[in-house]
Amino acid sequence: MSLETAKKVLKIESEAIADLIPRLGESFDQALDLLAACQGRVVVTGMGKSGLVCRKIAATFNSMGTPSTFLHPAEAIHGDLGMLAAGDVVLALSNSGETAELVQLVDTIKRLGIPLISMVGNGESTLAQISDLVLDVEVNQEACFLGLAPTASTTASLALGDALAVTLSEKKGFHMEDFARLHPGGKLGKKLAKVGALMHRGPQLPKVDRETPMDEVIYEMSSKKLGITSVVEGEDRLVGVISDGDLRRLLQDERDEVLSRTAGQCMSQDPLTISEDELATKALNIMEQNKITSLMVTNDSKQVVGIIHLHDLWGTEMI
Repeated sequence: MSLETAKKVLKIESEAIADLIPRLGESFDQALDLLAACQGRVVVTGMGKSGLVCRKIAATFNSMGTPSTFLHPAEAIHGDLGMLAAGDVVLALSNSGETAELVQLVDTIKRLGIPLISMVGNGESTLAQISDLVLDVEVNQEACFLGLAPTASTTASLALGDALAVTLSEKKGFHMEDFARLHPGGKLGKKLAKVGALMHRGPQLPKVDRETPMDEVIYEMSSKKLGITSVVEGEDRLVGVISDGDLRRLLQDERDEVLSRTAGQCMSQDPLTISEDELATKALNIMEQNKITSLMVTNDSKQVVGIIHLHDLWGTEMI
């Protein structure tokens, strides 16, 4: 019996979301245009269970690059209206469209001249009638066996809120790099880190020129402890690298002659490189595909500006 009830709940709620699809149309497009033109914040408001959904929708807007905040209707009419400012857009949620605190708040919002989009389950309700735009989230039934607790209706509202946030983000040209900037902490932020944030630069960068004797090359590699050094010419233009592996092969094949040579005579030419603006995930992919542990970081002029090592990626939880 319990499994059947659970299956029924999931079926009702999934159908509530699916039923929204054919209703998407001109009003949704108009809502997107209004949100895209917003110069302030998207202020999401609702009471009770709808209020909890509002908090999640506001969080999703923020996560996807649209400044947003939640405004509690009851608190608003007792002093928090100062949160609203010119340039904001209000998104109000109410299944019935008759929630007293929300209707009272909306009357003030209209007087302030702030655009109002409502998500309601009753297109004939007071809230729907006084809104600038209405998004229909009516459901056939709640998933609660009593037909009372907000279940399917809140699920539908949450799903439509996600659709708004994601579509708006796409409309505004939000990219992975923007997502990384807004999520600097935690596992997600680490995975989206840029090469420039993780690479070794300045005094930490192992660097020699073509004419550097190999005993000095070995010292440079040992002191910087990255198992590799860049070989440069002119204004730090990268012309090659010498790695621990290169040294082992040279010592095995030409043991007695290695120290009499220069970096230019022993280097590997045309090394793989990456830009500091690339994601660290791309650096990891290049290393894995080519079975190497380091990548030289260069700019558009082929000047070496840093080095990223496999060890630098451990803290990102990518490996």
